[in-house]
Amino acid sequence: MWEDVSRCAVGAGASGERQNMTTTSGAVHPRAAEARALAVAVLTYKRPADIAEALPQLAAQAVSVSSRFDRVEVIVVDNDPAESARELVESFALTAEVPVRYCPEPVSGITAARNRALAEGAGSDILVFIDDDERPSPEWLVDLVATFDRGDAVAVVGPVISRFDVQPDPWIEAGEFFRRRRMPTGTPVSVAATNNLLLDLRTVRRIGLVFDPVFGHAGGEDTMFTRTLHERGGRLVWCDEAIVWDVVPAERTTRSWVVRRAFSSGNSWSLTSIALADGPLARVRARLTGIAKGGVRAAGGALRLVGGVLTRSVRHRAKGTRTLARGAGMVSGVFGYSYEEYRRSS
Repeated sequence: MWEDVSRCAVGAGASGERQNMTTTSGAVHPRAAEARALAVAVLTYKRPADIAEALPQLAAQAVSVSSRFDRVEVIVVDNDPAESARELVESFALTAEVPVRYCPEPVSGITAARNRALAEGAGSDILVFIDDDERPSPEWLVDLVATFDRGDAVAVVGPVISRFDVQPDPWIEAGEFFRRRRMPTGTPVSVAATNNLLLDLRTVRRIGLVFDPVFGHAGGEDTMFTRTLHERGGRLVWCDEAIVWDVVPAERTTRSWVVRRAFSSGNSWSLTSIALADGPLARVRARLTGIAKGGVRAAGGALRLVGGVLTRSVRHRAKGTRTLARGAGMVSGVFGYSYEEYRRSS
């Protein structure tokens, strides 16, 4: 997989040589200093406006760390079999300050696209994932690299903050459906999403880690990947300064969508926990844990929902619904149900 890069189109706009730009400061951990090539990977699927807006920002981010590395580049993985983003990406690549590569992945599913990014990053030591509907803060990549350079982490995770095309329903705001975790920089974590993630590919290659195709349409492939990385001894740390903003379209600010997302989150948690269990007894324990935790969440959420109805509290109704949905998803995963959030209609 790692050597299969023949389907990539390479932009002619830049040589990728080191440029004299401002970079991170301070002492660099000896192991981190050995990393000399970095790639930023963005996945896209029929979002021409998003990728058109993202590309200039990602190229500028790559330039911002180019004096730290011998080679930097941007990789665009297009999961549309019709290759709808090709012309846009290749046109941008002609004048970009860093190499920009267009890489089609015809196999449908988020896992196939992420594994294509891993394969196309074969010549790099570091791969940084970001989504095409996200926008990085000005020092995003500098901050990720600086955190990586200061220690022995094999992955650095940053926060994602939602921005909305339309004002969300007050019920959704009260339920904090789009609220995500924040913590001090350097805090160890055991799991991460891949929408704002720096990976040391040397470690990923050494342990032979890829995204599991089982989760290709269900989601949770990033949970499985990072939990596996952590369980195999990889150190993941948080970088609170490396913010990206998630641009949320109107169709994702409905009550039905956010409840389905909460259910999907719980569902993938159980599925990955069982998949990671080593041996029959461990799988039994994982299932029992999922039933217990999911059942408690579902029951607690239901009680809070009822209490919210009785007291006319929007906050309790919304948060109760969110907790109930996540708990139900956890229990459903224990019994083998996989909610295919990313399944595309034919």
